Amino acid sequence: MKVILLCDVKGQGKKDQIVEVSDGYARNFLFPQKKAVAADAKATSELKSKEEAKQFKISEDRKAAQALADRIKDIKIDIQMGHGQDGRLYGSVTAKDIADELKKKLSVDIDKRKIQIKENIKAYGSYSVELKILADISAKFVVNVHD
Repeated sequence: MKVILLCDVKGQGKKDQIVEVSDGYARNFLFPQKKAVAADAKATSELKSKEEAKQFKISEDRKAAQALADRIKDIKIDIQMGHGQDGRLYGSVTAKDIADELKKKLSVDIDKRKIQIKENIKAYGSYSVELKILADISAKFVVNVHD
């Protein structure tokens, strides 16, 4: 009997997968515990439309991420920091500081964990920073630290 799994079933398959199981296993275990439904025409069409909606959402998220990367690419962020008598910064510039400046400049919320700083920013100057939006979509920009 072909069934569509509603959750991961050990030894059978993952959620939303169509698998072949014995009739007794389906009737006595999978159906009563609501772990699967029979793979009839209605259920398979629902599964197909659900998968299409999922793919559409993924493609829309990729388009939005690419648009954000194009906006951020080659932008310059200026951060003003105070310094002591010896000219060194009080503390360092963090990913949170950069995310706050991006929010002010572009009106876009950026997760500070997606900002990758290659070296600690503890002095004045220009630094190259990368924003990893998705696994394969990123944007590099410049952060200028001044007093």
